[in-house]
Parts: sequence; C-alpha cells; structure tokens
Amino acid sequence: MNNSIYPCLWFDGKAKEAADFYISVFENGKICADTPMVSIFELHGKKFMGLNGGPMFTINPSISMFVTCTDDAEIEKYWNRLTEGGMVMMPLDKYPWAEKYGWVKDKYGMTWQLMIGDLSQVSQKINTAFLFSNKQFGKAKEAIDLYISIFPNSTAHHQELYKEGEGQPVGYLKFGHFTLNGELFAAMDGPGDHAFEFGEGLSIVVDCDTQEQIDHYWNALTSDGGKESQCGWLKDKFGVSWQIVPTILGKLMSDPEKSPRVMQAFMKMKKFDIEALLNA
Repeated sequence: MNNSIYPCLWFDGKAKEAADFYISVFENGKICADTPMVSIFELHGKKFMGLNGGPMFTINPSISMFVTCTDDAEIEKYWNRLTEGGMVMMPLDKYPWAEKYGWVKDKYGMTWQLMIGDLSQVSQKINTAFLFSNKQFGKAKEAIDLYISIFPNSTAHHQELYKEGEGQPVGYLKFGHFTLNGELFAAMDGPGDHAFEFGEGLSIVVDCDTQEQIDHYWNALTSDGGKESQCGWLKDKFGVSWQIVPTILGKLMSDPEKSPRVMQAFMKMKKFDIEALLNA
C-alpha cells in the first residue's frame, strides 16, 4: 500500500472520536494527524480520513470496509465491538461463500463486512468495497474497467460472475477484487431494492504530487457523465464521490500565517490549482 488513494468518512463533529474507536477495535492503528476539521488515521496500515463536514451528508452502506479475519476469535472480537450501539445488517454466520461472515453498521454509521479468509490471498487486511445497486446495478465490472484504465499500477483480480440459474443477470459481478495504484478494492453488483446510493458521505481521496496528475484524474473521472463540484470534489459517471487533492495542501494548511489565504483561495476552486495555492 502506498496510501495515495484512501477513503474519507464524513462525520458531524465526531471524526476524532470515531477514529479513536476504530483504533481501539482493530488495535493495530494510529492517529497520524488531527485538526478540528480532519483526523487522519491508519488501521492495519490502511489510511483513512475522518472529515468533520457537518450534518449535510451521512455515510451509507454503498461503500463499506471489507475486513479479512484469520479465525473465529478475531472475527468475533471485531464483531462484538462494532455492533455496540450499531445495527446488524447480515448476521455473523456461515454462508455459501464463507465459513463465517457478517455485515454491521457501527454507531457512527460506517459499515463493515467481516469474513474469515486467507489474508495471503488478498494482500490487504482492510479494503474499500463498492456496492453497485439500484440504477447502478450491473455496472460493477464497467466501473472496475474504467478505474484501472485511469490509475497506474492497477489490475483487475479474481472476479466471480453470476451464472445461469442463480437468479441474477448472467455476467453481473457477484464479487471481485482490483487494485488501484497498489491499493486493494472490492466491488459487487447488489440485486434488490436498496435505500441508499453512492454519495458524499464516503468519498475516495486521491493525493496528487503534480498539477498534471490532478488534471489527469479530474478529467478522466468527470468524463462521460461525471460532475464537477467544489474544493476538489467530483462525482464520476456512477455517482461515486472523489476528492482530487494536492499532497502539498496539508503543509500549506498547517502554516498559521498562510493557511487563511490558502483556504480563501481553494474555496473558490472546483479543480485544485497548485500554483494558485502556492501564490495565495
């Protein structure tokens, strides 16, 4: 993992509290940076951003975290903590595809899929999982193909497709893994009616060292039906929210003298302009 692509979880003032909770649950974690607006933390080496964005958006199950556990003791330890004040979406049990699996929404609204599996087969203990449902149902493979065409060092791995007689359209994605610039992701098509869609509550951050990288990702992800938003935010053609962010932004915002001008500058931007930020 090079951690240049990572999830951003939207909270209403509880980013640091949630980060501390997740570190206590998974134990192998740390706070990397903390401000009133943002908490950056890691769990088992995977980077997360917690954003105190206010009540405007909330996390939903369209994007969850998939956790590979090694045995009963580990999965039950995580399950018992994550269900405290949360809601069970799929009970922790044996399923046709797993010896033990469960899906839970924790007390902060984040959803976690826990499964006993072989960690050597997935290379990353915690990965971000997309559920393509409702009007996006059937588009998981298309999305994977688009994403791996945009990002370097990206590959589609094992993909299990629906077959004849399984009750879903043949060729739709039952489950698949892929890497984007070395970061592992999962995706699946979700049949049935779901009361949620991709949104700003959970976005994917892409750190960029150069303006060329920002331009490339911005143009590629907003093409063919994507939508530009403010302050480096965009939605791709599937409705997934992305933040295309210059890596230097954190340094600029930590400068007490410069940060007010930098913030004033980027609040006027859609796509980030590194030179304009440096000159603010």
